[in-house]
Amino acid sequence: MRLHELIDTALQYRSRARAPYSQFPVGAALETRKGKAFGGCNVENSSFGLTMCAERVAIWKALSEGETEFRRLVVVTDTASLTPPCGACRQIIWENCGDIQIILCNLRGARTKHRMSELLPLPFDGSFLVGA
Repeated sequence: MRLHELIDTALQYRSRARAPYSQFPVGAALETRKGKAFGGCNVENSSFGLTMCAERVAIWKALSEGETEFRRLVVVTDTASLTPPCGACRQIIWENCGDIQIILCNLRGARTKHRMSELLPLPFDGSFLVGA
């Protein structure tokens, strides 16, 4: 899949965001190793702890469809500064996707690429639980 197609998918899902409290719609698109895309948007709840980020929505959708190998994740917001995934999303991305490429975009056309290991150095994962 071409990067612009993945970005378009994230933009499409951003338009579906349910962000009545923050007014901060986010779209995400996760690409599998086979080139299939899964999109997600943030879904807020008045009990803020139940709010779900776009990145996690996309990951849950892909996992629930049996996908386990991922190539890259696009996150689109409408901010001047490119917005990286929150801490909870970073943990979920690392645990389920590994050291994939993360592409941050905004509606102004800015774009940057990172490895997940840059965004979450020294991650905690299941390897620490073996033999604990």
